[in-house]
Amino acid sequence: MKYNEISHFSHPQHKLKFEYSEFPFKCDGCKEAGIGSRYKCAYCDFDLHTHCAIPSPTISHPFYTKCSFRFLSRPPGDAPRYCNACEKDVTGFVYHCTSCGFDLHPCCAKLPMVLDDGETKLYLYRKVSSSCHRCGRKGRSWSYRSSCKKYNLHVACVREMLMESWSEIYAGRAGRGSTMRKLETRIPSLKNTLQTHHRRGKGKVKKCCEMAGLAVQFVISAVLGDPTALIAGLIGTLISRA
Repeated sequence: MKYNEISHFSHPQHKLKFEYSEFPFKCDGCKEAGIGSRYKCAYCDFDLHTHCAIPSPTISHPFYTKCSFRFLSRPPGDAPRYCNACEKDVTGFVYHCTSCGFDLHPCCAKLPMVLDDGETKLYLYRKVSSSCHRCGRKGRSWSYRSSCKKYNLHVACVREMLMESWSEIYAGRAGRGSTMRKLETRIPSLKNTLQTHHRRGKGKVKKCCEMAGLAVQFVISAVLGDPTALIAGLIGTLISRA
C-alpha cells in the first residue's frame, strides 16, 4: 500500500513524502542502496525504501517455511550479522527469525519470486547448481535464473557490482542531459562484468551477452527495492562501463 505522506518512528521530527527518484540513494533505515520509489524528508537528507518506510510487522518466506521473521529497527545482539539472501552485512532495519537466527534485509525479504518483463522470466532460487554469470561459481547466495536455465545471477554478486560502481552511478546526478538519456536506451555489453565460458560464434555470444545483460538489469532493480527495467538499464550500462 502506498501513501503520499507518512510519519515514521525513525524520523519523528518531520513527515516523509512519497517520490520517485531516477538516481540512487542510501536508505537511512536499512543502510542499503536504493532507487526509484522512496519516502523522503523535504527538510533533511533522509530517505527510506518503501519496504523500510511501510514494513510488515512479521513476514513468512517460501524459502524458510518454518520461520517467522519479525521486523526490527536494528540487528539483534552485539555480534555482526549478515543477510541470508545476499550475504552482506546487516547494519540497520532487518527481518529476523528468533528461532533460526536468520536475517533478511527488507528489500531482500521482498524480492519477487519471478521477474517478468513479458519476454524474459527470471525465477528466484535459494540455491542453484549452475554457475553464476558474474563470478563463475556455484552455490553461494540466493540466485535469479532464467526460465531457459542459461542465465544465473547471485543476488550477492549483483550487490557487489553495485558497490563497485557506486561512485560512478552516484556521479550520474551531475549529468542528466542527453548523455544520460542515451545511456538509458543502451543494452549493456557486460564484457567486463560477466564470466563468458562459451566458445561460440560471434552472433551467439552477442545474443548471450544481451540476454544476460537484461537479466542483470532486472535483478539490480529488484535488489534496489523497485523492479523497474528502465532504471535498471541505466545502472546496468554504467556498471558495464566500470
